Amino acid sequence: MRGVLLPDSVPGRRSRSEQFDAAVLDAFAPIERRWHDRLLKLDIAVDDVPKIRAVDPSSVTWPPEVVAEGPVPLSRLIPAGVDSRGATVRARIVVFRRPLERRARSMHDLTDLVHDVLVEQVATYLGVTPDVVDPDPRD
Repeated sequence: MRGVLLPDSVPGRRSRSEQFDAAVLDAFAPIERRWHDRLLKLDIAVDDVPKIRAVDPSSVTWPPEVVAEGPVPLSRLIPAGVDSRGATVRARIVVFRRPLERRARSMHDLTDLVHDVLVEQVATYLGVTPDVVDPDPRD
């Protein structure tokens, strides 16, 4: 028998990257609902692996716009500005898929971890503490 085993509408048909993208959207939804008016100029992006390195590899010092676990960055906030060609660029949170997937044991864990990372990044973007962004953190 040849052909499609699962229809497109079934979650099992999604690739790992598509599942991760869905987890990011699920994790960001409650944050976006609460802070919608202040997040209109913020984009969310997903990258497979980080392309950044620690400022000081011996002590693994990260700037405040990077959320990391030790030497491994999990996400990065890129502020709004102007790119090398002179075009304006919106602020963007980049979530790194592979490091986050490796730290999660299940899809539920992954969604919780991504949510925590996004809370930290949105707090940095808004200039507030994570408790203000998500006053009822998940356990």
